[in-house]
Amino acid sequence: MPSPRLELREVSKVYRNGGQPVEVLHDISLAAVAGTVTALVGRSGCGKTTLLNLAGAMDFPTTGEVLIDGRATASLREAELTRLRRTRVGFVFQFFQLLPTLTALENVELPLLLSRAPEAARTARDRLRWVDLEDKSASLPYQLSGGQAQRVALARALVHSPDILIADEPTGNLDTASGDQVLALLHQAATDFGATVLMATHSAEAAAIASVRVGLRDGRIQSIDRR
Repeated sequence: MPSPRLELREVSKVYRNGGQPVEVLHDISLAAVAGTVTALVGRSGCGKTTLLNLAGAMDFPTTGEVLIDGRATASLREAELTRLRRTRVGFVFQFFQLLPTLTALENVELPLLLSRAPEAARTARDRLRWVDLEDKSASLPYQLSGGQAQRVALARALVHSPDILIADEPTGNLDTASGDQVLALLHQAATDFGATVLMATHSAEAAAIASVRVGLRDGRIQSIDRR
């Protein structure tokens, strides 16, 4: 068995609400290897988004460890965390989060410009071609359909060929046909780029593309199904 690229070891997360502790995640242990899709399924409020934030090093556990290639995210210095988030982790959100004043190409190119990567425009165009939207490179977000906007967002998330792709309800704001396109691309991201894809979803159709389905309830793992 290959070593896990992403691993959560007995992770719990506690927030304060009016001074009272609220445990959002309890004793979560989970591992994912390169080139796989893992779906987190469960009702709103079960802890899916919090788990994604921990996996993407946007937040840190109260207890337990989140490890990327064997290294705990909480042990990284701020400069290392910034580099990790910019180069090794990609994020896709339900509401796209494209910058409205930038074209599709500029939105995809932006992460490369921030990390001062070479040949940013060429790589960004390659990713737009990969999601079959090169012809929309000069379009502003308001000129795109929801499905097109999400495919641009996916191209942006993959522009630096990240090791880990985090997708939070990526089809939750799309019609069925557009959602199916995005799901096919998420699955393809695992095979074409070797990405470790971690997706939160309410959708049975979305969860069906995953090789591992993790059922969450009230911040606890209820089931893990492998195909």
